[in-house]
Amino acid sequence: MRFGIFYEHQLPKPWNPGDEARLFHDALEQVQLADRLGYDYAWEVEHHFLEEYSHSSAPEVFLAACAALTKNIRLGHGIRQVIPNYNHPARTAEGLATLDIISHGRLEFGIGEGATRLELGGFGIPAREKRALALEAAEQIANMMVMEPYPGFEGRGFSFPCRNVLPKPMQTPHPPMWMACTNRDTIKVAAQNGLGALAFSFLDPDEARTWAEIYYGIIKSEACVPIGHAVNANLAMVSNFSVHQDRDEAIRRGQEGFEFFSYAVNALVAHDVLPGRSALFADFQKSRAASDEEIIAARRAAQNNANGIGTPDDIRQHIERFQAAGVDQVIFMQQAGRNRHDHICESLELFAAEVMPAFKAGAAEREARKAAEFAPYLEAAMARKRWMAPLQDHEIPVVPASRAKAQINEGAR
Repeated sequence: MRFGIFYEHQLPKPWNPGDEARLFHDALEQVQLADRLGYDYAWEVEHHFLEEYSHSSAPEVFLAACAALTKNIRLGHGIRQVIPNYNHPARTAEGLATLDIISHGRLEFGIGEGATRLELGGFGIPAREKRALALEAAEQIANMMVMEPYPGFEGRGFSFPCRNVLPKPMQTPHPPMWMACTNRDTIKVAAQNGLGALAFSFLDPDEARTWAEIYYGIIKSEACVPIGHAVNANLAMVSNFSVHQDRDEAIRRGQEGFEFFSYAVNALVAHDVLPGRSALFADFQKSRAASDEEIIAARRAAQNNANGIGTPDDIRQHIERFQAAGVDQVIFMQQAGRNRHDHICESLELFAAEVMPAFKAGAAEREARKAAEFAPYLEAAMARKRWMAPLQDHEIPVVPASRAKAQINEGAR
C-alpha cells in the first residue's frame, strides 16, 4: 500500500490579511514533513474561481516549489485541467516535462476536465463536450512529450503545427498518467484509456472493492486501448484523515472540515454563486446545526473504521479494508475547511510512526506480484493502441524564416 496527501487549498471565510499566504506556506511545510516521514505522493488539484473551496489555480507553481524542497515524495497533478481553453496542450507538455526534470523524475500526471459552471463557463467550455475535449488533449500531450518532432494535429478542441515540443521529461516514455474519477462511469473511462484512477469520491471499502473490480476487469480486457505511451494500472482512493490517540479528539479536530468539503462539492454545482461574494462556509455552518447526532455518527463511523478519522488502530483497520478491496494507494485529505496546520502535522507524524510501517514493509513485494500478473494484459493493451505516425525526415515541413534573405542582407549593410 502506498500513501499520499492531497491539497485543494481550502480557505473558508472570513479572510484576514495574510491568511492565503499562510495557507500555501503551511502546505509546503506539510509536504516537506510528509517527505521526511516517508509518504509516497503529494497531490495538488487545479481549480479556478472556486472561492473558499479551492484556491489552487496554479498547481504547477506549487508543485515546483515542492520539488525544490523535497527529495523522495512523488509530486502529482491531481489533476491538471487539460482542455485547451484552460491550458494549451503544448504548454502543458512543456510544463510537465520541466517539472519532471526539476523533480528528478518524480512527477505524476493526472488529467481532469472541471465540473462547475464557474470553471467551464469562465473559460467558455461546453459542458457536454468536456470529456471528449479532455481525452483528446491528454492523448496529444502524451504524444508531444515523446515524439521528435510532434507531427501536428487538427482536432475537435485545438489545432497545432509540427513542432519539437521541449524539454522532454526525465521519465520514459512520460510521467504516469491518471484520471480523476467521481463515479463508476468515470472509473470505466479511466480503465478503457489505460489511465490510473484517482477516485475522488469518499467511498467505504465495500464500494471501493466494486470500483476495483470494474477498473481492473477492464484493464485486463480488450476494452483497454491506451491514450498514453504506457498503461498506468493503479487505483487510488481519497480518504478523510485525522488521527489522534483519543478518538473523540480526532473527531473534534477533523470532522467539521470534512463535512465542509462534502457540502462544498455539492453546493458549487447545485447553488447559485455571486462571484466575489462567496458565503460558502457560512452557509455550511447554518446547514450543519452542529448537532450532537453528527458527532455521535462520526464516532460510530470511526469505531467501524469507515472514514479515516480516529485512533491509529481505527485508521489501521480502515487501511486494511482498502487494501483487501484492491486499492493501491490511499490519499489522505488532511487539509479541509479550517483544519489546523499543527493538527495536520501531528496526524501525519502519528500515522507514520504507528500505522505506516506495517503497510510499507509489504508494498514492494505486493507491487512485484501485481506487475507480473498484469504484464501480459498491459502488453496486449499497448498492442491495441492507436499510435500517431511519426514523420520521416522528408515529411517534416520547413518553417519559413521570419525575414527573406534579401531583407537580412540589406539590413546587414
